[in-house]
Amino acid sequence: MSDLAAARARFVELIAKRERIGSPRLLEALAAVPREDFLAKGPWRIKGGAARSYRLTPDADPIHLYDNVLVAIDARRKLDTGLPSLWAHFIDVLGVGPKDRVVQIGCGLGYFSAVLSKIVGPKGRVHAIECNGRLAARAASYLRAYRNVDVVHGDGCEALGEPADVIIVHAGFSHPHPLWLQSLRPRGRLLVPLTQRDREGAVVKITRKGRGFEAEAVQQIRIFPGQGRGTAALDDRVADWWQRASALAPLRFRRLEHGLPSDG
Repeated sequence: MSDLAAARARFVELIAKRERIGSPRLLEALAAVPREDFLAKGPWRIKGGAARSYRLTPDADPIHLYDNVLVAIDARRKLDTGLPSLWAHFIDVLGVGPKDRVVQIGCGLGYFSAVLSKIVGPKGRVHAIECNGRLAARAASYLRAYRNVDVVHGDGCEALGEPADVIIVHAGFSHPHPLWLQSLRPRGRLLVPLTQRDREGAVVKITRKGRGFEAEAVQQIRIFPGQGRGTAALDDRVADWWQRASALAPLRFRRLEHGLPSDG
């Protein structure tokens, strides 16, 4: 086994153990997708999940990427790739499986789109939306070989196409968008970070059940804000309400009114 192959094996083992991953398909996908294929050539600016500053890898050897680290896409804006263990955990929580139609809102450079592609298989689809034109173009290039992935440069708060089994939002918002809820199939799952202006908040999983929805908090997060995320104090209060209420017990509701659950 080469040094790089061994590093990939340790990487998957680390994530599996850290997050107690229960999906063999997810672990197989993490092992199969080369992380370096979804980044510019190194050296890279990387940092651990809790770190505030980057460090430069000593060279362009991809072995440096097979650790639980963030990689800078735009260090000036503090825009990074997703932390592998964090998003692997979220994908596991969502129970993504074969034949699922998955919508990603904010796919970045497409690494997790490729992971999802492997999980859903040839009879599933991944619809990857990215609002930044340059990132969308790069993701489309990187994902060319993944035939079940469509990359779209657009607004994830607009039309999402066909109904989805899973919707994953990769940026912070003050509340779930009604379109995301409407786009879920029966038993469909939405995962969305609900954050305040300081980027802090909670990830909430919402499941479509019968005529309504059930929301539960997954864990705390700090994440880049989504395009169009409100900047008023009211938006922060809405995000804070979601964070507190969903942490206490699952929330059941039928629709949203001013960003908050309503049974009306």
